[in-house]
Amino acid sequence: MLRRRSRFMLPLAAIAAAAFAAGCAKDSSTPTNANNATGDIKSVNHVVVIYLENRSFDNTYGEFPGAEGLAASTTSPKQISANGTVYTTLPQVAGQPYPTTLPNTPFDIALYNPPTIPHLDLVHRYYQEQIQIDGGKMDKFVQISDAEGLSMGYYHTSILPLAAEAAKYTLCDHFFHSAFGGSFLNHQFLIAAAAPTFPNAPASVVAVLDGTGKLVTDGFVTPDGFAVNTSYSVNAPHPASAPANQLVPNQTNPTIGDRLNDAGVNWAWYSGGWNAALAGNPDPLFQFHHQPFAYFAKYADGTALKAAHLKDETDFMTAAAAGTLPAVSFVKPIGANNEHGGYADILTGENHTLELINAVRNGPNWNDAVIIITYDENGGFWDHVSPPLKDKWGPGSRVPTIIISPFAKKGFVNSNSLETLSILKFIEARWTLPALGTRDAGAGDLTSSFDFTQKP
Repeated sequence: MLRRRSRFMLPLAAIAAAAFAAGCAKDSSTPTNANNATGDIKSVNHVVVIYLENRSFDNTYGEFPGAEGLAASTTSPKQISANGTVYTTLPQVAGQPYPTTLPNTPFDIALYNPPTIPHLDLVHRYYQEQIQIDGGKMDKFVQISDAEGLSMGYYHTSILPLAAEAAKYTLCDHFFHSAFGGSFLNHQFLIAAAAPTFPNAPASVVAVLDGTGKLVTDGFVTPDGFAVNTSYSVNAPHPASAPANQLVPNQTNPTIGDRLNDAGVNWAWYSGGWNAALAGNPDPLFQFHHQPFAYFAKYADGTALKAAHLKDETDFMTAAAAGTLPAVSFVKPIGANNEHGGYADILTGENHTLELINAVRNGPNWNDAVIIITYDENGGFWDHVSPPLKDKWGPGSRVPTIIISPFAKKGFVNSNSLETLSILKFIEARWTLPALGTRDAGAGDLTSSFDFTQKP
């Protein structure tokens, strides 16, 4: 069910309200692009996916007006300890700024750790998130987290620079990351809708489960041979310290890049710090496992496809300004700009994302563009909404997703059940591409966020 909210009743911070009003005025006066005449998904000629890091919906948009957020969580199950009892107060990691007297409820992180300073990282791995979800009760996030009570932390929505964009356009409040766990597996699902295989992986990296399927010893490869946690490609770039026998072999399953290539549709994966990493001088915060196409044989070292489609974020900015964006752009900010706990703060990342948005919005390709801002996974943060269960891979918890476009519904909260693979489904629908598998074919339809009869 979709819920439309009044654009004139959004009690965000004053800056968000001002941006909202200014944005609406700008949209109504921009000249119409002739390419928008079809009035359907074919009106879209540029899709830009900005892939950020590690935020649950309640962690950031739990106070967004009209969305299912923290106010709806008051009757949710409380967090429980290993012996099954409800915590009276939230346990905290020693040395962290959070008091041990906080009640067993969500709390404001910024009271103790300013949003300009990175907070502690939280465990976010394949088996651990499934335990945290606990069959939909969402009551073991604190118990399973190495960051303990921080998993219940949130930021006031009104302080987030991207909240003003969400207020002007469309925010999805039932959008789930498609695979349990962390960045590596969700990046693979974003481009391939599947988990990578690692046959004959060293025993030291393979998880051990007991007869009931309970985790005994963790690893980045499942007992049946799938790579699910942080691991690195046999191709460059990868850390110089990574043992050769632990590098994930080249994958051969199809990707969305292959589908676009087969249809003659141009695309690129733009990554912050890519050129330096490829040259052997990676930034300390360059994340090798955030480069999913590098794991595939078609984009292996020395291939023409790698050179043609895997590019630096600076190339994205140049193309946006020149009006030469490919039909599909994936943009992956470098670590300092991606909002990941432990090494990035949330405000720096959001302000960088605004620069990416404005590069498109102020460029020649804006009139037929769709910008999708989403997060790879929840980063170990609690969310009160139980995700749907589709298969052994996921989906995982809710993440924020914002749709910015001349065609996006304005001031709208989309409450349809969506997931990361809904992005693939949207791209496939626009360019009439075959699905990669059953999961993307059956994903929720992102077109519910649009009114293609709108003019820029």
